Formats: sequence, C-alpha cells, structure tokens
Amino acid sequence: MASGDRGAVTAELALALPAVILVLAVLLVTGAATSAQLRCADGARAGARAAALGMTDGEVAEIARQVTGGAAEVEVARAHPWVEVRVSSAVAGGWFTGGPLGLSATATAWVEP
Repeated sequence: MASGDRGAVTAELALALPAVILVLAVLLVTGAATSAQLRCADGARAGARAAALGMTDGEVAEIARQVTGGAAEVEVARAHPWVEVRVSSAVAGGWFTGGPLGLSATATAWVEP
C-alpha cells in the first residue's frame, strides 16, 4: 500500500455510511407505511362487510379498529343500497418525511336485504 493511500478506506466509509443509513431508514419507513396501508384496507373491507350485514355504525367502527390494530379513524356513510367505510390512520414518518404519513382506505358494499 502506498503511503498516500493510508486512511482512504476510512474516508470512503465515512462518506458512504450516512447514505447507507439513509437508505435503510427509507426502507424501514416504507415497510411500516405499507403494512399500515394494508391494515387500513383490511379494516375498511371488514367494516364494509359488517355494515352490509346490518350492524350499527358503532359496531362497524369497532370491527374496523380491531382489524387495523387500534388507533384508526372510521367513517361510515350509508346511501341505500350502498354502504361505504373509510379507515384512516397515521404512521410516524421520520425526519425526512416532514411528519407523520396519513394513510386511508375505503371499501364499499351492497347492503344485504
């Protein structure tokens, strides 16, 4: 190794490490947001099915919250013969997203006679 190359690996690592950490953070936030979005969609679908079977708005909201895992806002809109359930949630983003990421999903079902 030439004497001018001493410390080159350390300098390259010092420059590359923050980029690797940033990519890892973006991947983790993206994974968390994807998982939360899927839970919102599942909660909206379960809520719409429950509403279509004639359950009250409170019961529908409780079912949707159980499926999403807790703190989610649930809105039920009925326009005969349809019912629409919207589930909204937030995921902590990170310093690079500018705050929490808002997620929502909507499901519509035909009310059973």
